[in-house]
This record gives sequence, C-alpha cells and structure tokens, in this order.
Amino acid sequence: MHLDTILTLISERETTATTTAGRLREQIGLLSAELSRIDRELADLATTRSMLQHLATTEFTADDPTIVSSAYQQILAVLGTATAGMRAKDVCLALDIEPLPKNIEGVRAKLKRLVSREVVIEDQPGLFTLIQKRT
Repeated sequence: MHLDTILTLISERETTATTTAGRLREQIGLLSAELSRIDRELADLATTRSMLQHLATTEFTADDPTIVSSAYQQILAVLGTATAGMRAKDVCLALDIEPLPKNIEGVRAKLKRLVSREVVIEDQPGLFTLIQKRT
C-alpha cells in the first residue's frame, strides 16, 4: 500500500470517530439533563411520601382522629347513623355505591383500616360499628 492511501484512510477514520464522539457527547448531555430532572422528581416524591406518612400518622394517632379522605368521612357518617353494626355491602348500599364485589372489597378494606386505627370496631367478623367517642 502506498503511504498516501494509508494516511487518507487514517484521516477518514479520524473524521468518522470525531463525528461519532460529538454525537455521543450530545447524547450524554441530553441524558445528563434528563437524569437531573428525574433525580429532582424522585427527591420531590420522597419528600411528599414522607410528609404524607407524617400527616397520616399524626391524624390517625390523635385522641379524636380526623379522617381526611371524603370516602372515609362518608363511611363514618353512615356508621354514625346506624343503629346496629353494618356489613361492607350495607355501607355500599347506604352510600349509593353499586354493590359489586370490587366495590364491597374496597369499602371492606377501608373499614378494616378504620378498625386498625381504632375508629371502628368489628363486633363480629364482617360486622362494623363506630366506636363511641370517649369523654
């Protein structure tokens, strides 16, 4: 091979490598910016989770717990007007929620959470009653 041919091949390869390196640097810049944005979002989400856990703990461990969610408030209102314990299906019907299995299970899960937070008692399996306020 002739020296000029070899030098031309080296120059062509060098040009290709320089172009590729420039393109990769640009991609790295874009990916670094996206990574920074995601890191900020993750930090915000962690702060939000921490604050919500703190608020939930504060709300549910107070002497007179205040249930923030309107769904829980509605359930408590229904239980407050009941003369006897209610089942999850009865709560659905009282709230005008179609008593489909998924809705009944959702209400049952909320009732169980209220039991664990000592706002509601489960007198018998599946039978929920509002705990009378302590005086």
